[in-house]
Amino acid sequence: MDFTVEIKDMVAMVISIICGGVIGFEREYKNKSAGFRTIILISLGSTIFTIVSQHGAGTDDRISANIITGIGFIGAGVIFKDKISIRGLTTAAVIWTSAAIGMTAGIGYHALALCLTLITLGVLLMVTRVERMIAQLQKEQLLSVTFRDPDFNQIPQLENILNTKGLTLERMEIVKENDHLIVNFKVSGKKKYLLEMSETLATRSEILSFS
Repeated sequence: MDFTVEIKDMVAMVISIICGGVIGFEREYKNKSAGFRTIILISLGSTIFTIVSQHGAGTDDRISANIITGIGFIGAGVIFKDKISIRGLTTAAVIWTSAAIGMTAGIGYHALALCLTLITLGVLLMVTRVERMIAQLQKEQLLSVTFRDPDFNQIPQLENILNTKGLTLERMEIVKENDHLIVNFKVSGKKKYLLEMSETLATRSEILSFS
């Protein structure tokens, strides 16, 4: 029974904790589901499995493959879909990247692990600025409107109202169901106009619901 601990393994785990802590701090600061402790443990766990795999005969590839599979399950758990969008994709990608950094530290590429951590942190910090720039551009979304009455004259009236607010509408589908008129539009415009659109629709008495 061997109770000795190799210095290189301890260094790998310390580097893994540092890398996971740096990325986890950014996630915790932005109040994401996978925060400081979670990212550290994911990175450290990947490092430990990688170190263990080096002490078994022919197990390196098999354990590495299982790490990737296990991280995939964790990542899938933070992704969820609501009526508007899919959330958690970035957090899942961060979990996947943190595991890869942990494996990198585990095989002894400490400098590379630190460089990858800085690159990952840079990408996460730049995302907000890039998203703000994209928000200034034209965006599209699908809009489904249910009218209280099956009166087709309501459709061009609504289109004219939204056109005056900087939006462009394209009719995709018109359905009559249970004495209600359901119209699906493809709406394009700047993000701020799309947000104001919800307020406009909510004040229209002829609209039963929209999504």
